[in-house]
Amino acid sequence: MTIEQIMRTSPVIPVLVIDDAATAQPLAEALVAGGLRVLEVTLRTPAALDAIAAMKRVPGAIVGAGTVVSHEQFEQAMRAGAEFIVSPGLTEALAEPIIASDVPFLPGVATAGDLMRGYALGLRHFKFFPAETSGGVKALKSLAAPFYEARFCPTGGITAEKAAEYLALPAVLCVGGSWLVDADHGVVEQRARAAAALARG
Repeated sequence: MTIEQIMRTSPVIPVLVIDDAATAQPLAEALVAGGLRVLEVTLRTPAALDAIAAMKRVPGAIVGAGTVVSHEQFEQAMRAGAEFIVSPGLTEALAEPIIASDVPFLPGVATAGDLMRGYALGLRHFKFFPAETSGGVKALKSLAAPFYEARFCPTGGITAEKAAEYLALPAVLCVGGSWLVDADHGVVEQRARAAAALARG
């Protein structure tokens, strides 16, 4: 799959911080059952790589690694079975080997300079991060005008209520959110169903 196909799979990508790998598969099952197949496991905990491997066992799940900030983490994520890579920022040192590998890649950007760096690398799909503290919907709308080819997944501070505002922008293919998972799995599945039903602009 290309990064655009992954971004178009569902309107919300759950951003997951997994402290116990034993919880990963049931959580993935609840999210996928609710209609959210694309799952981003952030490399913020010692359990993250095992969680990626566990979630990959769930039929229909498309599992990626987030918070990738080094080439070493990229290689670790690939060994764990990650199908796409998300980083909080964009540097040539990180981006170039990922681009060369043909692994779907979603780097973080917050400014016009970030986007110009991405364009120079041939990238057109980005995570707008941290979305809310970088100016929110208004800032992204302003950036999307000159960078009209770019497509975005805003992430950072987005709530269920805010998600619809971002998704109304034509340049936004999906949003990243962590609001889905701070509950038991039955509630997670209900929230996932509501998120999967959100309309895009």
